[in-house]
Amino acid sequence: MKHASVQTLQRVSGLLDQIRQRKGLNEKKLGIFYRKSKSFLHFHEDPTGIFADLTVGASFDRRPVNTATERKELLAAIDRTLLEDSPMSIRK
Repeated sequence: MKHASVQTLQRVSGLLDQIRQRKGLNEKKLGIFYRKSKSFLHFHEDPTGIFADLTVGASFDRRPVNTATERKELLAAIDRTLLEDSPMSIRK
């Protein structure tokens, strides 16, 4: 699965705009987001569609982002991950 091209990322430009609104993320290159100095999120494409790799713990969680529902689910997962990794979060 190859990294998403500029043309592919244009198809999810609204999603990218929403991700850019999240505090603490830095888009180092189109569609490649870092949190602090670590890779946080990037996109891939293949014949079956567009996928996002979201860092969860020590690995990436691959998620499809081809429908509005899938995109909402990714945004929710991003928000959960940012909240869980926040210094203000309470871990039990």
